[in-house]
Amino acid sequence: MSRAGIEMLFPEPLLAGRVKELAAQINHDYSGEQVILVTVLRGGFVFLADLMRQLEIECSIDFLAISAYASADGAVGAVRVVKDLDDPIADQNVLIVEDIVDTGLTLNYLVKNLMARKPKSLKICTLLDRPTRRIPALELEYVGFDISDHFVVGYGLDFKGLYRNLPYIGLIDPGDIDWTTETSSRKKP
Repeated sequence: MSRAGIEMLFPEPLLAGRVKELAAQINHDYSGEQVILVTVLRGGFVFLADLMRQLEIECSIDFLAISAYASADGAVGAVRVVKDLDDPIADQNVLIVEDIVDTGLTLNYLVKNLMARKPKSLKICTLLDRPTRRIPALELEYVGFDISDHFVVGYGLDFKGLYRNLPYIGLIDPGDIDWTTETSSRKKP
């Protein structure tokens, strides 16, 4: 059942099925190899956890936190790592696990940053891809779903820190939220 004001886009069973399919592809491609799964906090952890549980290959996980500053026109400006990886990735297979790839500017920065550490391989797996907004060219090896230019929440994706806990992905119009009933600790933006 979806929450008021949120139109269900990808229900829980559909997400679970697609995660299984992606894991099967990854298991095949990395058969006999070890992989470090890297995700950017906070949005990617739900997808990472479900994907990891479906993998049969040997894998470990690590996390990054990135801060991206937007300019007045909404474009991403300076990007900085606020929590770096705990372990070295040199000569390791690295799979970046993303919740959503939008413009790709932050991910492009992340790829360059990680490639400078000389991994054996570096690939990208994203649950959601919004290619219509892409600015730099990026090769996404594993894509769950393509989506149009709508705001989505749930399954780790948030709006102002809320809705990450939804077991599905839904469409939301941030202007339609009644902030007096959603939470008493938040003010309307």
